[in-house]
Amino acid sequence: MPHCSDCGSLLDVGYEWDRLPVPSSLREFEARWGLRNSPNDFSGVWRFRELLPFAPEEKIVTIGEGQTILQKSAAVAQYVGIDEKSLFLQYEGLNPSGSFKDNGMTAASTHANMVGAKLAACASTGNTSASLAVFASTARLFDVVVFVGSGKIAYGKLSQALDYGAKTLQIQGDFDDALSQVRDVCKKRGIYLCNSVNPFRLEGQKAIMYRVLEGLGWDVPDWIVVPGGNLGNSSAFGKAFLELKQLGLIDRVPRLAVINAAGANTLYRLYEQQQVKWNAGNFDRNVIEDFYTEMDGENRRARTLATAIEINRPVNLAKCLRALDVCDGVVRQVSDQEILDAKAQVGGGGFGCEPASGASVAGARLLQREGVISKSDRVVCILTGHQLKDPTATVAYHSSDENQTDESLHLAGVEQAPYANQPQVVENDFEKIMDVLHQFG
Repeated sequence: MPHCSDCGSLLDVGYEWDRLPVPSSLREFEARWGLRNSPNDFSGVWRFRELLPFAPEEKIVTIGEGQTILQKSAAVAQYVGIDEKSLFLQYEGLNPSGSFKDNGMTAASTHANMVGAKLAACASTGNTSASLAVFASTARLFDVVVFVGSGKIAYGKLSQALDYGAKTLQIQGDFDDALSQVRDVCKKRGIYLCNSVNPFRLEGQKAIMYRVLEGLGWDVPDWIVVPGGNLGNSSAFGKAFLELKQLGLIDRVPRLAVINAAGANTLYRLYEQQQVKWNAGNFDRNVIEDFYTEMDGENRRARTLATAIEINRPVNLAKCLRALDVCDGVVRQVSDQEILDAKAQVGGGGFGCEPASGASVAGARLLQREGVISKSDRVVCILTGHQLKDPTATVAYHSSDENQTDESLHLAGVEQAPYANQPQVVENDFEKIMDVLHQFG
């Protein structure tokens, strides 16, 4: 049950740290890199298990998640407007299912194993269902049913859930509708729920920040920039830094920037425009409820090509407010045009990512132009998923003319493709092919 029976809020995982073995330095985790034949040490989540100590080692479910990299990108740094040595991309597309979700799903699957669950479920815009399905098919501990909204899932993601054997229900509605239904169904049927309302999901996602710190030699960056959808990542990141600071393992926390798509900007409107802040847990719930009532009255639905963050009712809103408070955070919104342009820059720099990932780079660029991020700040942008999660958007963008986009993009409000790498059409003639190749130098 992911909710408090008294107040109805989402549950959180808390630890009695004074009764647990905690390392004196984060560098102690580096020794586990050499233990490649130990599944729990090979995992980029569970080798930090002392920092998420809820599971006995024999119950851990791992498929080799978290083998991700922190990479510099001079091309993206130039695009963002900061020093070449200061921009880092945390590429979570290297996870087994191709997205960051595996960090959380290994933790949720482990807890499901601990309680003996035989059936698990989730609502998904694609990545969650793919991740849950691959864990279930690999570990063979439980069966899976996934709820998706009508037309709101990229084929690259849907294909994974289908191929891995998940039973799929397509709800006639959007993600918010699917999540509402799956929560009710799981409560009624006693099915183990694997969405980020599950607090153990967020425990696993903390490990993304541990690996970022490891990639920086355990130095804390100035900024973490992350796309904002259901707000699980931002909530987990804030919790990770809060705990590390309380344990004396870091001496400061980075600032956090959460980036909404303009077509799914609930957090931006509440946090930046209506000034709903954490306020020691006493945030103004009435403002939030009024916002949702108005949204429902206008039948305002989330709409963005970045389907992974196409969410109007982020379930981790309260936890994200806490994270923003801990990390002196900011929230921004960027258009689909800005998202796809940034995505093209990431691809041009060697790391293809899903559209939602482009939001972090677009957001960093916006914050630098506003003067919030300085040119010398060390900035980590989280790339949440692999390029092949949504190849349709990628091909549509690069097939467009610089000044006129593919019809599917145009309908979504994307009018230009200034960084398109358009394929050239050439006749089946050797000399004409050679003529084209001469143009390339």
